[in-house]
Amino acid sequence: MVDASQQFEEQGRHAVAPQRDVGAALAALSEEDLLRLRVIAKLRARSLPDGMSWSDLLHEAVLRALTGARPWPPGVSLLAFLAGVMRSLCDEQWRRHRRQDRLPILHGSGEADDPERACAAAEALVAVQRLFASDEAALKVITGLISGMAADDIRRHYGLTTVEYDTTRRRIRRTLLRHHLARSWP
Repeated sequence: MVDASQQFEEQGRHAVAPQRDVGAALAALSEEDLLRLRVIAKLRARSLPDGMSWSDLLHEAVLRALTGARPWPPGVSLLAFLAGVMRSLCDEQWRRHRRQDRLPILHGSGEADDPERACAAAEALVAVQRLFASDEAALKVITGLISGMAADDIRRHYGLTTVEYDTTRRRIRRTLLRHHLARSWP
């Protein structure tokens, strides 16, 4: 006799419809069902920030279903499943758009835009600013350096003496080293 946990485990292993079933189910869709999918894709795509077309959205949803990247759960209609995949894709597009809006723009870096590096830089900057949140002098120096100001300009702009500036730079460097954040500190 099979206990309940073994039965649940057995059901969990077979919870995903085989990929060939997705293809067969897609081929068996009626014209009305295909029209519904197009309408859903058009409604979802019209609010996307980066202008993804409705056909791209629909094709991406179908591709993810066919490749198994998005498994089709048993007991869910193919239309409802694909509509859910399209909703997830739209959410993913919005998250990516919001993340891009928050990334700092690095002027004069001379390098091609690399979203991954920009995201890592933004996260590191937030960590550094959080680390020095209670150190006003350090935040002034950091802000000046981020802005690309020279040492003389930072001192003049924030009213720091040479000794104050140098002491603050050393304190920043030691703190960053202690917290393993000093890989490329100027």
